[in-house]
Amino acid sequence: MPIITVHMYPGRTAAQKDAVVRGITDVMVREANATPESVEIMLMEVPREHWGIAGNLQGAPASG
Repeated sequence: MPIITVHMYPGRTAAQKDAVVRGITDVMVREANATPESVEIMLMEVPREHWGIAGNLQGAPASG
């Protein structure tokens, strides 16, 4: 059973999240020969202030 975790910033609508889940499921069915019932997807919303890229928190005010 494929288990897929997607980490993303908060702010997407329920409809957008639904579309992401459907799209990922469709790809796994088509490309990995999985059944839709076997695909599990977790959407993890991580606030920008908890997300760092290149040593910088994404929610931190710009220094300068």
